[in-house]
Amino acid sequence: MGIKIEDLTVTFRNQITAIHHADLEIPKGIFGLLGENGAGKTTLMRVLTTVLSPTSGTVTLDGIRYSQKNFEKIQKKIGYLPQEIDLYPGLSVQECLEYMGDLSGIPRQTCRKRIRYYLEKTNLTENRKKKMKQLSGGMKRRVGLIQALLSEPEFLIVDEPTTGLDPEERIRIRNLLVDFSEGRTVLFSTHVVEDLAATCSQLAVMKKGKFLYSGSMKGLLEQAKDHVWICKAKNEIMARELEKKYPVSSKQYAGEELQLKFISDVPPQMKCTACEPTLEDAYIYIANQKP
Repeated sequence: MGIKIEDLTVTFRNQITAIHHADLEIPKGIFGLLGENGAGKTTLMRVLTTVLSPTSGTVTLDGIRYSQKNFEKIQKKIGYLPQEIDLYPGLSVQECLEYMGDLSGIPRQTCRKRIRYYLEKTNLTENRKKKMKQLSGGMKRRVGLIQALLSEPEFLIVDEPTTGLDPEERIRIRNLLVDFSEGRTVLFSTHVVEDLAATCSQLAVMKKGKFLYSGSMKGLLEQAKDHVWICKAKNEIMARELEKKYPVSSKQYAGEELQLKFISDVPPQMKCTACEPTLEDAYIYIANQKP
């Protein structure tokens, strides 16, 4: 299962172009899509789920070209967790998931077996009789993920799946996605760098409708090597001066001094120490490169 995107452009009626001549290949396994809000990630996912037709360019899924005549075939291969989801507030969690399974044509016994499995994996078993409207935002998010997994799709697309979850639940969901990705393709879209660092070996960085980077996690870190620095500022005034000059990835007190980690293409003209980049540093480095 592979997805190939070639020269993709999406322009809306108001003449705003959300994606600009983008090329991308998404292999099997978990593939991360990283970018700030407004980068074009959601537009891309709407294209990949056949909700939105591109202005130009081509997309193929396992060799099947995205076109009106192929949409039904493509849709059967896809599971999708959108960023905003509101599933039947008057139904219980169990009823909601069984209904979604019926809509997907999953045999009743198979569906119930999968629901039991995924309720356990997402720590929702004790809440299966609760009405959807009684759930917290994080619980609704987990139910939304289960509905995307029920048909066991070949291509799973998840948009910010850990939003509203506490740290323990985030880890549980990340592990579930890693397990599910065996032999499948999972597109994991987020602006939370930590989630991708814990799950992906391949990713793309998107900004203003363009891909700034696509490749391995290791390759992204290598690009930022020798461009991340740590220095200590004696006071807040000095720290603010540094923040005006450089993108700062972390700032914390070390005794009475402020320790700042920042990104610079060239060695700064001050006393500082080079350090190994984290994924967050590498993302900031790539996102701040001039075209």
